[in-house]
Amino acid sequence: MNFSSFAEFVAMGNHGVYVWSSYGISLAVLALNVALPLLARRRHLQDEARRLRREEMK
Repeated sequence: MNFSSFAEFVAMGNHGVYVWSSYGISLAVLALNVALPLLARRRHLQDEARRLRREEMK
């Protein structure tokens, strides 16, 4: 593919909206695939620490 300007590259032959939105959605899914397990791990560790503190108080 040969584009004569950056604007043509962004427009992608009038398919730019679909191309760039698919890139955006893919990037969002990849970011969620990284962030959600990290947040779940953090939440699990906090819950376990809270449970251990409750058991120590008994």
